[in-house]
Amino acid sequence: MADPTWPGELLIDAAQRGDTEAATALVSGSHPHVRRFAHSLCASPEDAEDAAQEALIILYRKIGMLRASGALASWMFRIVRNECLRRARLTTRHQGPVPDTVVPSVEGEVLERLEASRVAAAIVALPADQRRVLIMRDIQGHSGRMVADTLGIGTAAMKSRLHRARLTVRQALRELPDAAEGGGHG
Repeated sequence: MADPTWPGELLIDAAQRGDTEAATALVSGSHPHVRRFAHSLCASPEDAEDAAQEALIILYRKIGMLRASGALASWMFRIVRNECLRRARLTTRHQGPVPDTVVPSVEGEVLERLEASRVAAAIVALPADQRRVLIMRDIQGHSGRMVADTLGIGTAAMKSRLHRARLTVRQALRELPDAAEGGGHG
């Protein structure tokens, strides 16, 4: 059975030192997670595949820029989010007139992308310990026990961090202005 977790620190460190085999393995090991991020953030499956590919290319080329090996997931999440947003802007710019029958679904997709962007921004702003727990538990879908074991903490500490992370994200989403309302009252 394949390991469902992100690539380990040793592999990341080797890739950062310029080991091309390690960089290739890092990209390969990150691919399923990056695809999952992209499919949850992009408007279409095609955009998601393109965004995932672009993010993996950036990972391969710029792994040396990653400051902490434990931050790989959040770094990739930001890259994917930015690529999905870039693609959404290009799509809306090049679409031209849209028949009335399509407008509601296009608006819905744009609102979904904006909401995903707000959630991503709130997650990225979390302290690293809370962000890791939230990503592993809620985005990657690992069990609480697996998250606690992977991070080397007790289940109670993991639950506490997860609870604080969820509350912080919820609060941030209440406070952030809603981009769909032009920065309105949120």
